[in-house]
Formats: sequence, C-alpha cells, structure tokens
Amino acid sequence: MVILGSYLLDDNDIATFFVSESEEKEKELNCTSLNQIYTNYTVVIRQRTNAHHRRSIAASLVQGVYIVERDRQQKREGSQALAPPWWEFFHFRMLRQLKDDADFSIFGAIYEFKPPASHSNLSTGGSPRYVIAFRGTLNKPDSLTRDLELDVHIIRNGLHLTSRFEIAMQAVRNMVAAVGSSNVWLAGHSLGSAMAMLAGKTMAKTGNFLESFLFNSPFLSAPIERIKDKKVKHGIRIAGSVITAGLALAMKKNNHNNRSADPFLALSAWVPCIYVNPADHICSEYIGYFAHRKKMEEIGVGGIERLATQHSLGGLFMNAMGKESEPIHLLPSANLTVNLTPSQDFKQAHGIHQWWTPDLHLESMLYKYK
Repeated sequence: MVILGSYLLDDNDIATFFVSESEEKEKELNCTSLNQIYTNYTVVIRQRTNAHHRRSIAASLVQGVYIVERDRQQKREGSQALAPPWWEFFHFRMLRQLKDDADFSIFGAIYEFKPPASHSNLSTGGSPRYVIAFRGTLNKPDSLTRDLELDVHIIRNGLHLTSRFEIAMQAVRNMVAAVGSSNVWLAGHSLGSAMAMLAGKTMAKTGNFLESFLFNSPFLSAPIERIKDKKVKHGIRIAGSVITAGLALAMKKNNHNNRSADPFLALSAWVPCIYVNPADHICSEYIGYFAHRKKMEEIGVGGIERLATQHSLGGLFMNAMGKESEPIHLLPSANLTVNLTPSQDFKQAHGIHQWWTPDLHLESMLYKYK
C-alpha cells in the first residue's frame, strides 16, 4: 500500500500551498497570483478564442472553487472572502455551489458569464455562458477525509458510484438540458479533473459534447513515462498492449459478447483539452498513452492498440471478478497540452497555478480516434 499511500498523500494540489501558510500569507499569495493574471491578460473579451486566455480562465475558475471552500473552512465572509476575485475578474458570477452530501464541503461551482454592458457590442461567440468547475483534493481536516475517499474510488475505477459524482452529474445534466451543450464548459483539476472527465464522457455517450478543460487528471498506470530509454519504454508499451488486447478478446468470448460495435466510436467526437506536466507522475502517463497509439498505427499494428486502448488491466481484472468497473482515464480523442517548462518540485508540477502562468513552454497535439 506504499504506492497507494504515496499517491493519495502527494495529491494535495495547489491547495497545499495555501493551507501551509498563515492567513495573511494566504491573502498575499492570492493577490500575487491575481496580479500575475491581470498583468498578462489584457483583452480577454476580444480574444476568447485565444488558447492561453481560455486555459487561464478555466484554471482560474477551478481555483475559485478551491478558495471558496477555504473561505468556508476559515469562516471568511463578505469583504474578508478571498474567492470572488477569481471569477469576478473575468466577468463571471457564481451561480451555485456544489456541496458534498457527506461532509458538506464545496467541491464544485456553476459560474455564469456576465459581460459588462460596455462589452455588449463585442462578439462572445467563443465564450461559455456557463462553466461547471470542480476542485481537487484539499489538504485540510474539514474536507481531507472525504476527498481521500474519492481518490480511492478513482483508483478502484468506482468514482461513478459515489454520491459526490451523482451530485455533479445531475448539475451537468440539468444545465445542459436548460441551455444546451454548446453553452456549457467543464473544468477540473486533479480529483476534480477526474470528475469533469467522467461527466464529459457520460454526456458524450448521449451525443452531448461539452468543451472541457482537464488539468493534471489522474492516469492510473505504472510510471512507464519515467523510463529514459525510448526502446525499452516502447517495448514495454507494446507488450502491455498485446497482453491487454489478448485478455480483452478472451473475456469477450467468455462472455459470449458478439457485439462488433466499437464503444470508443461513440466518444470519439468529444475532444477534451487535457493539460499535463511530465514531472507530475499522477497525470504524465497521458503523454505515452496517446503517443503510443500513434506509433502502433505507424508500424502497422493499430488494430491491436485500438482494442488495448479501450481497456486497462485493472479494469479487466475487476470485470473478471464480477465488479462494475469504468476506467475514467481511457479516452478515444483529446487535445493534449504538455507543459515542458521545468518544475522545481512535484507540488509545482501538479499545481493548478502553472496553467495561468505566462511564457510557458507548451507542446500541443490533437489526437483523433479512427
């Protein structure tokens, strides 16, 4: 359980940075981050389609959920609250807070975009009307126990069975039903990114494709991406694909499942934006997951990988035991952005704050399932 413990205890997100400081230091850091965004964010309304601005807005709204929960825990209200600038600066208002039914912590929020009257003559075609954002694990007693419980459900591929996800999913369904899928964004970080990803996949299965911004989303796998030797790394991935595809075929025959339909095809039109850092072992396997699929196509064994990419060994094992299992991290398509800017430590590599930082060394690649 050492690996499991390391995964859970390290998954403190940017919130760890705040809770380790005094309240005065927390206020100072809050203002510093907001000033940094302000300095590098000039014509947001006019450039809503700019990738940096969209990423910065989505990350800031997620940060707003972190801070509003910290405000709740610290009993900061009114003028003492630190959270509102994180959405008000971008002309959003918090329409509703999403609260866990177990510990009553705030794990998400629904934001509404309300541009000022002075901007009414500008196009907002690239803007969302609503953003549903989810925070990650918050390392504070009032919410830590419940957050870690959800982390364990991710590891067990059981997040879809939790009451927190049901609350989130109902909020997403209601908003889409009210305003349409084209008017709703999803955003999340770490644990919250897994929530947003699962909600997005669920909606995509019904033909509703929500624009999604997923920061440092957990990818549960052996840390193959850390292997420096490219030949060894590629060999391990090929072997894993062959084994996974073989087991999937065997289980399909044993279950007398003769369906020829590819379940990934129903999801392939949904292309979430996934943001990862190679120094963050929680999410870095997305890099190899998509790159390996492309490599297998190039060497002529794409059929094996198309089957393997839909399954995980852990998920197959759970299914063989008769337990319902839905690996969140398996995706047919994505716009993958990798932050190649050197990180000082894991906390920085996994933090939400990196995604609104200017002058990042980013590489983006669009992966479409065929």
